[in-house]
Amino acid sequence: MEVGIIGTGNMGTILAEAMLNANAVSPSSMTVTNRTKAKATLLKNTFSELKIETNAIEVAKQSELIFICVKPHDVYDILNQIKSVMTKNHCVVSITSPISVMNLESQLACSVARIIPSITNRAFSGVSLFSFGNQCTEEWKKKLWSLFEKISVPVEIDENITRVSSDIVSCGPAFFSYLIQRFITAAIQETNINQETATKLASEMIIGFGELLKKGYYTLPTLQEKVCVKGGITGEGIKVLETELGDVFEHVFQATHRKFKEDLAHIAQQYSN
Repeated sequence: MEVGIIGTGNMGTILAEAMLNANAVSPSSMTVTNRTKAKATLLKNTFSELKIETNAIEVAKQSELIFICVKPHDVYDILNQIKSVMTKNHCVVSITSPISVMNLESQLACSVARIIPSITNRAFSGVSLFSFGNQCTEEWKKKLWSLFEKISVPVEIDENITRVSSDIVSCGPAFFSYLIQRFITAAIQETNINQETATKLASEMIIGFGELLKKGYYTLPTLQEKVCVKGGITGEGIKVLETELGDVFEHVFQATHRKFKEDLAHIAQQYSN
């Protein structure tokens, strides 16, 4: 299967590297393009058989499956550039949450899907969020599912939980990376531990934490119960978290949903023309 990637910024590159390193797609079967050619060249430096084209149309001509990995406001222009070379045998996938499958189907007469990846897919783990268009064939659904099973756990979601699902799966690693960094900084400020040691300990703790959940030894609630002995030190720390966290995560979801609504309003204007 010939795969094209339009846009090799952060997520486009992560998606390409994950598929290539997992041997889900061969380098000779992948064609990429990016507005800044240097970013595409970085991929070719690692995967020499990968092909680089100068624009989206040339990528679409050479590909059966096309991933659009640009900013939401730029997707409309890309769709207009490639739709003249799309046939019913093609499949186009957008990886950004504000672009719905209905937006894609309003411009293209081929199979379409929205697949929201996560940076965790780079390690062949974590979830990828699926939404299929009404005209997406069963054959393409199976191909896409099989492809992403090699780098993630595919999960099909309803349209009405797109943003919160993306917050958890796609934004979550950044949110919790920030929290862990704050955790490390506080340890350094309040004790004699140094940056290198604190970072090593926290990183290995998170890796071990994930393994416990992955292997099914504990759920999130039972893990806390096992560590938090009544009257112990962990319990004192939990009391502080309960008091001081307040509604911080509610505010996080409120903020992401406000931005999402702004993006949807702008995109609605584009696709109503």
